[in-house]
Amino acid sequence: MSRFRLLPTPEQEEALLAHCRDARYVWNLAVEQQHWQPGRKAPGYLEQAAQLTEARAEYGWLRAGSQTVQQQALRDFAQAMGNFFAGTHRRPTWRKAGVHEGFRQVAVKPHHVERLNRRFGRVWVPKVGWVRFRRSRPVPEGVKSYRVTRDRAGRWHIAFAHVPDPVCGPGDCSVVGIDRGVAVSVALFTGELLHAPGVTPGESKRLKVLQQRLARCKRGSNRRARTKLAIAKLKAREADRRKDWVEKATTDIARRFDTIRIEALDVRAMTRTAGGTVEQPGVRVAHKRGLNRAISRSGWGLLAARLQHKAYGRVEQIPAAYTSQRCSACGHVSPGTRKSQAAFECEACTAGRCNADVNAARNIAAGRAVTARGDLAGRRSANREPQLTAPAA
Repeated sequence: MSRFRLLPTPEQEEALLAHCRDARYVWNLAVEQQHWQPGRKAPGYLEQAAQLTEARAEYGWLRAGSQTVQQQALRDFAQAMGNFFAGTHRRPTWRKAGVHEGFRQVAVKPHHVERLNRRFGRVWVPKVGWVRFRRSRPVPEGVKSYRVTRDRAGRWHIAFAHVPDPVCGPGDCSVVGIDRGVAVSVALFTGELLHAPGVTPGESKRLKVLQQRLARCKRGSNRRARTKLAIAKLKAREADRRKDWVEKATTDIARRFDTIRIEALDVRAMTRTAGGTVEQPGVRVAHKRGLNRAISRSGWGLLAARLQHKAYGRVEQIPAAYTSQRCSACGHVSPGTRKSQAAFECEACTAGRCNADVNAARNIAAGRAVTARGDLAGRRSANREPQLTAPAA
């Protein structure tokens, strides 16, 4: 996807918001029809398209919207249900106003995307007209569809569907191990420590003040809306910095190394809430919530996904078990080797003294995916003295 900043006029923004409302309304109706009821079968795409035609003939406000935008929402929902039944994605859920603002347009003609000058271009949107966008880089050739979205900070974006070419490696059979953490976002086996950028101290202080103000605002008031918008702008700035850092870091890693080995982490399961239920409440919920936020700020999932895209076929998943407790020099495994968050000191040799994250990255680079029990058992059997036994009769 090639993403650009969209620059609509106030009149065009109202028309784009209407497209977003229509697409969200059609999507939510399709979600409601998927809820199981006794004796009723959920309709498919063709039946839903026929129902949409009848609804447009009956309701003028729905007929005033773009038919292609509404039909594409049904196609997207059908594709989402297909992905869910295939086991690759979660079940599609409701879309909420102010959160899921966007629509998709397909069958884009070549003359529907034009370049105005070095800085700006324009795209044709049905029932909106020509809308300018910031041309931060060349638009890919032969695009067939695009998606228009609006984030919580009120910014409009357009993303053209395009599969970029993978980044070529150096071709020297080099291998890199990557350890992902919270204090250090990314540690390479070469000793490099990379930190994901966040908010500045001044922005962090202002964010805290805005959150306290939001807690005192009355729901539905204009002051609350302004405060939420200010918080969203700070959050969007932090997310933009993190995405920019991930893009630059993954491109650099994909260009420098042929084989990339990372931990096989289920980030979605690791960031689940520990709240529990009313009958069985969770333990240390506040600590777990802070850990979940720190993991999200480090960009673990986005880093792995972008590496898979840029270094296609060159990324290997290594089990993460005991990579932080194993000495990369001698192979000794013990929980006592972690003297602190950053210090690793092997109990069996003097060579295993280094940064704990770098030591884990070296184990990942070596592909050491053995369990501690199996490794210890192997060393015990190797150190055990041979015993004489009588041959079986």
